Order: sequence, then C-alpha cells, then structure tokens
Amino acid sequence: MLPSQLAPSLLPDDQLTLPLCKQYLQQFHTWLSSRFAAGDNVMELVSARTLFTDQLLCRLWERFGLHQHPHLALVAVGGYGRGELHPHSDIDILILSKKSLDPATGETVSQFLTQLWDLRLEVGHAVRSVKECVRQGKEDITIATNLLEARLLTGSQATFKELQAATLPRKFWPSDAFFRAKREEQALRYQQFKDTAYLLEPDIKHNPGGLRDIQTLAWVARRQLGATTLYEMTSFGFLNQAEYLELKDCQEFLWRIRFALHLVIGKNDNRLLFDRQRLVAKELGYPGDGNAPVEQMMKRFYQTVRRVAELNDMLLQLFDQAILGNDEPQVCALNEKFLLRGKLIDVRDPTLFARDPASILELFYQVAEHPQVTGIYAGCLRHLREARRSQVIALQELPECRQLFMAILRHPNGIGLPMTLMHRHGVLAAYLPQWGQIVGQMQFDMFHAYTVDEHTQRLLVNINRFTRPDNPKEQPLFREVHSRLAKPELLYLAALFHDIAKGRGGDHSELGAGDALYFCQLHGLDRSDSRLVAWLVRHHLLLSVTAQRRDIYDPDVVTEFAQKVRDEQHLAYLYCLTVADICATNDTLWNDWKGTLLKELYFASLKALRLGLENPPDLRLRIRDNQSAALQLLQQQGIPEAAAALLWQQFKADYFLRMTPEQIAWHTQHILRHGDSEEPLVLFGHHKTRGGTELFLYCRDMPNLFALVASVLDHKNLDIHDAQIMISKNDFVMDTFVVLEPNGEQVDAERLALVRQTLEQLLRHPEQALPRHKAPSRRHRQFQVPTCVNFLPSKGDKKHSLIELITLDRPGLLAKIGAVFQSCQLAVHSAKITTIGERVEDFFSLSRLDGSPLDDNDRQQLEEKLVTQLNPTTDV
Repeated sequence: MLPSQLAPSLLPDDQLTLPLCKQYLQQFHTWLSSRFAAGDNVMELVSARTLFTDQLLCRLWERFGLHQHPHLALVAVGGYGRGELHPHSDIDILILSKKSLDPATGETVSQFLTQLWDLRLEVGHAVRSVKECVRQGKEDITIATNLLEARLLTGSQATFKELQAATLPRKFWPSDAFFRAKREEQALRYQQFKDTAYLLEPDIKHNPGGLRDIQTLAWVARRQLGATTLYEMTSFGFLNQAEYLELKDCQEFLWRIRFALHLVIGKNDNRLLFDRQRLVAKELGYPGDGNAPVEQMMKRFYQTVRRVAELNDMLLQLFDQAILGNDEPQVCALNEKFLLRGKLIDVRDPTLFARDPASILELFYQVAEHPQVTGIYAGCLRHLREARRSQVIALQELPECRQLFMAILRHPNGIGLPMTLMHRHGVLAAYLPQWGQIVGQMQFDMFHAYTVDEHTQRLLVNINRFTRPDNPKEQPLFREVHSRLAKPELLYLAALFHDIAKGRGGDHSELGAGDALYFCQLHGLDRSDSRLVAWLVRHHLLLSVTAQRRDIYDPDVVTEFAQKVRDEQHLAYLYCLTVADICATNDTLWNDWKGTLLKELYFASLKALRLGLENPPDLRLRIRDNQSAALQLLQQQGIPEAAAALLWQQFKADYFLRMTPEQIAWHTQHILRHGDSEEPLVLFGHHKTRGGTELFLYCRDMPNLFALVASVLDHKNLDIHDAQIMISKNDFVMDTFVVLEPNGEQVDAERLALVRQTLEQLLRHPEQALPRHKAPSRRHRQFQVPTCVNFLPSKGDKKHSLIELITLDRPGLLAKIGAVFQSCQLAVHSAKITTIGERVEDFFSLSRLDGSPLDDNDRQQLEEKLVTQLNPTTDV
C-alpha cells in the first residue's frame, strides 16, 4: 500500500543525497502517522514501513557500488527480517560475505553504514562471513534466532543460499536444542517481570503474554515445521481455526499499541510507562475524561496478554511433546473423570466440560486433592477454554458448582495452585460475574503494582505462603493468628471480595460488602459467618489506616478502634487480611515499620478487648511501669536512680506514656552523659521493636524545628514515617523521628555519621540556607492530587487539634508543610507520615504556641495556606 510518490525505488540517483533522503524519510513518517490516525490496518502500515526501508537500503547499497561485489549480500534479520517494522523499530541488518572483507570493501561498507546512521535510522548491524555467522550462531541463541528469520534484500543470492544451507536444523541448532533454549529464554524473561502479565507499567514486547510470546511460538514452529506464518500452524494441527484467529486478533491489538507508542514518544521503546499511557490512549482514540481512556485501553491490554499467555502455555506443551519426542508420560487414573499425565491433570472424555459444567470446578478440586499435580495438560486446557467460552450463565448459579467451590476454599491446598490456575485460565471470571469486571482493571497510581484481579490473587497466594509448614520464619504473628481462626475459608472469601467493586464508582468497600453478603447467602453460609465476611470487606482498610495514620499510643485511639472491631474473632481475621493485603499491593510496600505498627495495634486492641472496653487503662500505672522498667535498664548501665529521677523531673507525663522503657533508658543515659552542654544532642538508634531507625534530638527549643529537620532528612533521601515532638519543662525539645531508607529498610549505618553531622550543624546555625529540593520525578508529574485538609475530633487530648492532610507527594513536602505551620504560629506535637504511591495522607497533632487548641479562625487560615502552598498548580 506504499504510495508511488513515496517509493524509494523510483527515486532518481541525484536525489539520494543525505539532505534529500532525510526530507524523504520525514515525508514518509508524516504519511505513516496520518494513515494510522485515519484508522488504516496496522499490519498494512507495518508492512509499508518494511517495504519503504527495503527499497531505501537497496538504493543506497547501489549508490555506494556494493552491488558490484559478486559475493556480498545485504540481509534483513530479526524483526526486520520477518517484515515487522514499527515506526521506530530497530533495523537489524547483516552484511554477509563468503569470506572476510578486504580493506577497500570494508571501507565502502563503513561509508554505507555511516550514511544510514546519518539518516538517523535505528540500525543494528553485523558484518560477517558465512563461517562467522555459523560459529557465533552456535554459541548464541539470539544470533541463531536472527539468522532463522534472515531475508535477502539485495546482493549475492549464492552467498545467502550458502548461509541458509549452513543453518539447516541438521547442522545448526537442531529443533530439540532450539526449543529447549527458547523455552529457557522465555522462563528467564518471565522472571524479569515477576512472572506476571499484570504490572501497571508493562512492556508490550517482553511482558509475559506480550509480543515476544507470540514470536517465540512462531520461531519454534518455523524451526520444527518450516511454518513461516501463524496460519500455517493450523495445517499441522497445533492451532485450530478459532485459536489462530484469537492469536491474530491479540497480535494486531498489541501491534496497534506498540505502533501508537512509537509515534507519540518518537523512539524505539516498548514500555507503557504512566506518562505514556495517556498519550497512547489519546492516539488510539479512547474516549472519556480523566483516567477513563487509560483504564479502557489498559483493561483490554491485560485481557489480551492473558489470552496470549494462555495460548503460549498450551502450544509450548504441544511443541514439547512433538519436538522433544519424550515418551508418553506415565498415566494414572485420579477418578472416573480425570487422569494424571506425568504431573499434569487431564480429562478422560473430551466432552466432559461441555456436558457437565460442574466438572470444571471438580478439575480444580482434584488439583487440591493431589499435590503432585503442577498444571493442566494441553488437551485438557483446550477443552476447558472451549467450554468456558460456551457458558451462557455464571457457574455459581449451579448448585453443584457452589458445593465444589466451597469445597475448594475449605480444602487445605485450595487457595494454593487451584485458585491460581482458576484465575489464570479465566474460571474465576466464569464462576463469579463480579470477578470478570475486575479482570485487567488497572489502578492508575504509584501505590499499586498490579491490576485489581492480580492483586487479589497475590493476596490469596500470600495467605497460602505465610501458612506453609516449610515457611516458618515469614510473618510469624500472621501464622500464629491464622492457626486460631475457626473457619479460614471466611478469610479467603473476604480476600476475594475486598476489592471486587473497584472501578464501579462509589465506595468499593461498601459495594463489595454487599456482593460478599449475597455470595455467602447464596452459598449456604449461616447469618453469623456471612455478616463476618461482609464486615471484613467493608472494614478491610480499618487496621492499616488506624495503624499508619493515627496515634496508636493514644489510649483513646486504641479504644475507638477496639470498639469498631468488637471482639477478638473480628480482630484476628482483620489482622490476617490486612497483612496479606499490604504485602500483595507491591513488592516494596511491606517493611518492619509497618509490621511493627500493625503488631502493636493488634496487641493493644487485644488487651483492651480482654480487659473490657468499659475498663479504660490506668495511665498513671502505665507511667510507673515504664519508669520502673527503664530504671532497671539504667542500673545495668551503671546509671544511679537518683540521677535519672532528677532528670525526669523536667519530663512531662506524656513522654513516659509514649516511649517504651528501652527508649526512656536510651534517652536518659545519653542526656546525662551530655551534661549541661548547650550543644545539640543528635542520636540514632535501631530498636527492633519499632521497626525503623530512630532519630532523637535534644536541644534548646527553636522556631520551625520540624521543618528544618524535615528538610535535611529529605535532602539526605530519608523518609520520615513518624514524629513525636515534645518539650521539657525547662524548654528543651525532645523530638523523636522514625526514619527509613526509600526502600523501606533501616538507614544504612555508614550514612548515619554524615546525617548526624549535618543535623548538628543545622541546629547550631538554623539561620543557614537550606539545600534546594529535588524536582518531582517523571512518574509524580503524571498525577494530580488536590490538597485536602480534614480536622478530626479529639476525644481525649483537648489541648491539641488533629488534622489529616492529603496532597501530592513531592520532594521537600514536609519542609514546606512545616513552614506553613510556622507562618500560622502553630506548634507540631506529633506526626504520622503515610505515603501511598503519589499521594500522601499525613496526620498532625497541632496547637497554638501557647499550648491551646486551634480556634475556627486558626483552622480557616491553616487550611487556606496549606491549599495555596501545596496544590500542584501552585507548586514550583
């Protein structure tokens, strides 16, 4: 479909100059973009770019006189060899000779390649003799694969045929060795993407289920069968007509996304990063406002790669049998319906699933029953796919299916491999209509790493992993609590439904709770169990929100939380659901700090429930207990009780409530050693009970201290997660910060000395200019989070005002917030810093400088200044 006016083969020789060729390339690229925007078939446009490139390279080959060398050939290899050139795909060429080039020819070839680079073509090249190709190809499967797709552009046919003869299967990478190498190559590639097709910033080409999976099938078929197209695989019995059309449809959709991506970013890169997804969705014409176009595009993308991955799995199994020529695996009967072929489950009767839909669920129950099963046999998978697509009602509507589904959930092995396979092969969507709505549902934020369905599946995997007998050290409290659950299947149901209403609009927790309640009643659970599952779905964020955004050392916060939880049973289920949920959100979210917060809130609530919520804790008794335990620790360090008692006279009661005995002893020991010095005291300590690196500051009070410290820590690339701001009776600050590295680990010991030195210098000379903050990252710039200030009720502490601040995360944010507090003449008493991807949800306890709570005018002024300073449109 290349227009004649853009065909390089028709160019006069005098127009092959570098400037004119550049102009010609730009005209072609403009035409290509316009035709794509007009909706032309992407496969035809890819072919058009291939044809244009073929003609241009052949003309330039002639222009440099290389066509006069009788044994030299210009060969397209790789993606170019198979005719798949997207707007900025690499143009991989092989300059092939019978023997090594003489210096004169080598110089001409160099000039030819330089011309291609000067034209800014993305050229990858190799200059080799036939022998060199064979030798290097035998050592490197990537080179071998490129040679497999070699296509002669111009030059010596004899030399090219010699290469083809030298790379026949009987001489060069026999089919069995080639298949093993490509299968291993795919396994390694999958590992790079965490074995999932559902990352929120996927790679169109290399992602599991991406274009490389289709290419792998084509390479193997070509080596084994000589098939040069996907369609030819149907004549060999590896693909039926419906599967071929499905694979072709998937390839065309992925090509459209890749083509659009190349156009909008202007380079060869196949990663669908957040900042590119909006551009690509717009290029492809997806309608809607806000994130709607991206979510529509990405949902279809994830559904497509799931289909490709499933077909890839099935076809590689068939190739394994055909190519490796393995003996028929040992076959044994599992029951009257299912067989075990080696380690793969199969059906006895190919029509089983079509005539008996309940047997679909029984397949996965048998997987649970027989731990030796590792997967589904290719033939069985094909029958499953066909039956799944012919279903006219949801499987949950059939009583036999409901019994089997609950039997799987209650089976000790049910949420392991069986549930993973049900998700992977679309059976969960066929069973539960709401699940089908979240398949491929993306979450356009920096907090989640996976689609909604993949996140939920990983939550179930986590529960299974944390409770395995061979994994005793990971999440020991989870294991202990889980072992006491009367009905673990209720936890699994809550996990299935906790995010099932995302993407529908409204509160997904409330909507999901309604879905869960209906499901439980439909499946015969009693009223108590049904209400427990619905409660867990409705409140699945309660524990994490309270632990990470509220002051859990405030007895009133613990009491309020315990009142919502109501009893130990609800607390146990909620703790397990929360831990597994956080660990399934992304691979870096869980850390010791979060684990410590959840554990401390769990035990504090458990104690409150056991004592009875009508019996509030005796705060004076807690103070005495903490002081007594701290004194014992100090005596072990040789610190006299009298010296500690004298110092403690300057500490307010709140200090002894909020600090552990270990912290009190640590602070006291160093303050006494510090003496009456006016120099600031800066300490770093690693307290395992706190799960982070503790920073303790002791110095004379000064204005804007919180903002100053936050600025230094931000400049040192440390994250503040918690802050307790206290002032002694003699006006010394006793500030405690919990800081972590950006990856959630405790601060590297080698960095502590430098950070301490910088803080000491700043506390001595607070008038010094602070370092400039880094610019927001590429990913952060894609998001808009309007600043929102919520004033929270304060039940116990009437002196302080509590605020929740929601805004866009960015470098230097805490310092800017602290500066606003100072300008409003407010004192910070505590802070909980929670970062959720691109969004922060921070909690502060504030007062006026005289110690009184904020009045209405203070609140209005604070809110106006925070919104003005922090809204993204005003941030510079």
